[in-house]
Amino acid sequence: MWNGVRSTSPAETRAAGMQFVTQLPPGKVAALHGELGSGKTTFVQGMAAGLGLTDQVTSPTFALIHEYGSPAGLYHIDCYREQSLVRWQSLGLQEYFDGDARTVVEWAELILPLLPEDTIHLQFTHGSRDSERRIEVRP
Repeated sequence: MWNGVRSTSPAETRAAGMQFVTQLPPGKVAALHGELGSGKTTFVQGMAAGLGLTDQVTSPTFALIHEYGSPAGLYHIDCYREQSLVRWQSLGLQEYFDGDARTVVEWAELILPLLPEDTIHLQFTHGSRDSERRIEVRP
C-alpha cells in the first residue's frame, strides 16, 4: 500500500494523489486530516486525474459533497462547515461509503464515529518551507 510522500509543490501533491488513488480500491474511503492549506484539496485533484476524471475539482466546503464522473467515480466530502453527526446521517452519508465509487473525506476527524472501520487515514502537515507538505498514512 501507498506509504506517503514529501511534496515540495502543488504539482507534486497532485502527483501523489494520482499515485495514491491507483491503490485505493473502488468502494474504499480515504480520510484526510490536516490544517487549512495543507494540500488536501490539491491531493484530491490528483486523485480525480488519476481516475481519468475531467471534472474541475474544488473544495466542497459550502456544498458539503461533490460527485465527480458519470457515473460517479469519486465522492469528495468536506466536513469543515457541518460538524453534526446527526446532520451527516440525515444527509445519507452512509450511502456514499457503501457505493462503488472511491470516497475521500476532508476534515474527517469531525465525523470519526461515522467512518467505516477500514478507512485509510492520511495526515497532511506543513513542512519547513512554504511549499513543502508531508502526507503520511496514519494508523
